Amino acid sequence: MRTVIAGGHGQIALRLEKLLSGRGDAVAGVIRRPEQAGALLSAGAEPVVCDLETASVEDVAAHLADADAAVFAAGAGPGSGVPRKQTVDRGAAVLFADAAERAGVRRFLVVSAMRADPDFDGGPEGVDPVFAAYLRAKGEADDDIRARSALDWTVLRPGRLTNGPGTGRVQLAGETGHSEVTRDDVAAVLVALLDTPSTAGLTLELVGGTTPIPVAVAAVAR
Repeated sequence: MRTVIAGGHGQIALRLEKLLSGRGDAVAGVIRRPEQAGALLSAGAEPVVCDLETASVEDVAAHLADADAAVFAAGAGPGSGVPRKQTVDRGAAVLFADAAERAGVRRFLVVSAMRADPDFDGGPEGVDPVFAAYLRAKGEADDDIRARSALDWTVLRPGRLTNGPGTGRVQLAGETGHSEVTRDDVAAVLVALLDTPSTAGLTLELVGGTTPIPVAVAAVAR
């Protein structure tokens, strides 16, 4: 199996690359800067330099030509402003989905965010305007991808991310309530979702919990 991951230098992506390559899968990570390649090579992934803010659909589709699955795990990052939430968190996700369709890659996973909503107004607590723009951009991207019949998509919406060691136990459901989850466990859930095609068409929230990951994924599979 060959998986191509957008945002290949991200914290979740690097963990996912290591898990996939460690079991013998072929994995490539799309990165913006050549100097990021070393981290991907250390994780067992092929670095693919391609800026998803400026690349064409044809350019990206060429990198997906021999893939069995695609994972969008890119993000503009916490230091970016409102414009890049639109160009990366929304625009790059839509471009990657367009390219997957062009390349004939049906299995498509999205790492989204809890509370992603194109109409998010900041909520009663008055969320920071840049973070609110991020949630709107993620919601717009999710809606675009979920409308595509040519993709077997799954949208994963983790809670607050932490860097603690993975527990291998989670809560995974259409709605979980707000809590935190380790990046290790997010990556492990993504592997399980890739291995479970019957999770296509689902939008799932993910937080830490008590259910072993294989059991949690099997429980939501159609």
